[in-house]
Amino acid sequence: QVQLVESGGGLVQAGGSLRLSCAASARTFRPYIVGWFRRAPGKERDFVASINRSDNTRYADSVKGRFTISRDGAKNTAYLWMTSLNADDTAVYYCAAQLRPGAEYDFWGQGTQVTVSS
Repeated sequence: QVQLVESGGGLVQAGGSLRLSCAASARTFRPYIVGWFRRAPGKERDFVASINRSDNTRYADSVKGRFTISRDGAKNTAYLWMTSLNADDTAVYYCAAQLRPGAEYDFWGQGTQVTVSS
């Protein structure tokens, strides 16, 4: 069973930056898509960004121009660079992996808390 482990969350002031990491436990794990999602207090889990094997990326409108997703295949790690953070970005951030095109996300991490103070 593959495990995804997020790290890099924390408390940051508005306007600041953070980099989240998502590491897969299996060295041979090669998902088709890696995505980042977030759940703000009292809200549903929302899509944030994704990247596929061809390094094509997608972003939620709310983070376009501020967040950047990337992946390092050699390290089996995906990243989410977050800049110009604001209070609306406060949430638990989850990474997820989709094994096949058009499928559901098969694996999820436990999440990492990001809190933006205003």
